[in-house]
Amino acid sequence: MRIPALTVVTVAALLTAVPVRAQTYDPAYPVCIQTYGIDGSTIECGFNSLGQCAASASGRAAQCITNPYFGGARTSAGPNARRQRGAY
Repeated sequence: MRIPALTVVTVAALLTAVPVRAQTYDPAYPVCIQTYGIDGSTIECGFNSLGQCAASASGRAAQCITNPYFGGARTSAGPNARRQRGAY
């Protein structure tokens, strides 16, 4: 009796699970545009500056926002980079 009851509870839990939305923000770009429409709003990240985004948002129901998930510039240290040492 326990196994059929557990099976029913497990199937019910799986069928009522809500699908998860993907991350809206692309961490590769520092600026995003949020557009508003009849279907709702959308956020697209693909701009390197606020000026570039503002040019795209001009004349539309949109605004530019900074990307809270931007990873920052990832550059490697060059040959002239100084290393920090523990104590001087």
